[in-house]
Amino acid sequence: SSSSPVRSSCCSVKKIQIKASSCSSVLPTASNLMTLKRRELLKGVALCPLLGVEAPPHSLAREVEVGSVLPPSPSDPKFVIFKASTKDTPALRAGNVQPYQFILPPTWKQTRVANILSGNYCQPKCAEPWVEVKFEDEKQGKVQVVASPLIRLTNKPNALIEEIGNPEKLIASLGPFVTGNTYDPDELLESTIEKIGDQTYYKYVLETPFALTGSHNLAKATAKGNSVVLFVVSANDKQWQSSEKTLKAMLDSFRI
Repeated sequence: SSSSPVRSSCCSVKKIQIKASSCSSVLPTASNLMTLKRRELLKGVALCPLLGVEAPPHSLAREVEVGSVLPPSPSDPKFVIFKASTKDTPALRAGNVQPYQFILPPTWKQTRVANILSGNYCQPKCAEPWVEVKFEDEKQGKVQVVASPLIRLTNKPNALIEEIGNPEKLIASLGPFVTGNTYDPDELLESTIEKIGDQTYYKYVLETPFALTGSHNLAKATAKGNSVVLFVVSANDKQWQSSEKTLKAMLDSFRI
């Protein structure tokens, strides 16, 4: 399957006989651990977000290696391919972001996006950029997909990326979403323009010693429909030294 490897097992919740008000009671307390089976407990916790109650993180689901759930990349079997679909994020379901894809080493894991960063609360009309998906590997680095409403960058509907401005102008607007804090034009080492079919991509190489995301950042941006989509690859010095080639291959693979 090409869908996200981290997703709650909601398909099983209809088998659970629990009321909305009892979500808190299925959390592990001394009184209910005696009466609930472990399987029912886990299913009940998974149901809580659907009922508006914050559930504790599902550490097991978050630790799934993507190689166990995603298909091998047709172009390079050393990687697997992630193809985002409407099942993956609210923005894809709302049509604000078009489906995108990229390759990952099979040892990487998907991480949860905090609700305040995910855009869940503002679809279908978000005013600020949001994070679509995130993946990481402790030894190699991190990747994330950031989407920005087109209206934030231009008043022209369905604008091409060239119509928004040149690569330097675009990264000046979106740079803080690459670094996680601030952007300095001196951090931009290289920018290039890539044409794939009728889609134009801006590519960036940044050296960002003060970035929250890491001292090395690669980014690739394009515009389609209502959004500009930014693919960000981040690494610290140690990760970059050992995995630069892999990280650049991931950047090159991004398509929308």
